[in-house]
Amino acid sequence: KDGTKTVLASLASIVIGLLVGCVVILVVGYTSDNLSGKSAWEGVRIVLASIFSTGRSEGALTFGFNPVSTGNMLFRATPLIMTGLSVAVAFKTGLFNIGAPGQYLMGTMASLMIALGIPSDVVPPAFLGGAAAGAIWGCIPGLVKAYLNINEVLASIMTNWIAANAVTWAFEVSNFKNVVENTKTNYIYKTTFNGVETAKMGLDKLFPGSQVNGGIIVAIVIAILMYILINKTTLGYQLKACGSNRHAARYAGIKDKRNIVLSMAIAGALSGAGAALYYLSGNTEFYWQTYQSLPATGFNGIPVALLAANNPIGVIFTGIFMSMLDISGQQLTSLTPYNEYLTDVIIAVIVYLSAFSLVIKMLITGRKKRRAAESAATTAEPAPPEPEPGEAPAQVESGKGGEAE
Repeated sequence: KDGTKTVLASLASIVIGLLVGCVVILVVGYTSDNLSGKSAWEGVRIVLASIFSTGRSEGALTFGFNPVSTGNMLFRATPLIMTGLSVAVAFKTGLFNIGAPGQYLMGTMASLMIALGIPSDVVPPAFLGGAAAGAIWGCIPGLVKAYLNINEVLASIMTNWIAANAVTWAFEVSNFKNVVENTKTNYIYKTTFNGVETAKMGLDKLFPGSQVNGGIIVAIVIAILMYILINKTTLGYQLKACGSNRHAARYAGIKDKRNIVLSMAIAGALSGAGAALYYLSGNTEFYWQTYQSLPATGFNGIPVALLAANNPIGVIFTGIFMSMLDISGQQLTSLTPYNEYLTDVIIAVIVYLSAFSLVIKMLITGRKKRRAAESAATTAEPAPPEPEPGEAPAQVESGKGGEAE
């Protein structure tokens, strides 16, 4: 089945990426004068089982259930799942939402200003405000695509940098800069400064000492709802129809312009909601001078969506996997002589391979066809020999008493 081939292609990308990372670690370990074979194999173990690393005991690496690493992995996976959904939903409708970073920034600004500006626990309004800000920002490239036929990639890149400068200006003139801790004036207050914090929903008892909260549950629920929307509703069918062939969809009576704008609005809302879930946790700080850079979380949603083949349910697992690689980088830095940039090599390889997932699927299909052909050839009966020139063809038995016809 095509779905099975897609899963196998994604798994092949992951396995090859991990193998390449392990090979790099071994080569560096055995060729460097400052490292050794032992440290190289320790690096390999960290890459393959970082989430289960519990540190060192008498100089040796120890492994087991690590609630802090597991909880932090789920916490960091939350915005990745949301930005991955943002890219995946747009892909389903034939659009490439490279504007997720800008939508993420607008969601960050709106959710933090609402949370810090109202003196009460306002997590739901702040969350909805972040999603609304992302949706409005996502509408801009959607509108120019639908009504002016301007490529959404170009429009999204422009809105990304406009958002970066707008957010910097908005926080520059605000009173939300952290002036209590003099060394952190480039950061915005944590939402706990105003008594706002996402509920833990009991996850703090499962993963004590970690940053995890109920945001991961919200992200998973939203992913399931997106799957239902895209695959089980009339609106989802119309969105996919516009993505497959905009002109044919219009001929069939589907409002293509409305659906293009709506698709980008949904994508923007998902990115903005991801930012809200991350910063409303109460334990993260936002660097407000963002005009010179864009949040990596927005761009990381692209490989998350590619690796999941744009399936909203698959995005849950690929988002968690990418977050696990982030934890691997931290473990490499703290427990081995290697640095976290080795995990960037792994991610890069996986991203490239996931972009070529169609090629991998074709290889899998070709191999299966060859096997089927070989199996058919071995089980088929040999054909009767061709008659020699001038020789009468062999008589065929009739099956009625063995007489020839």
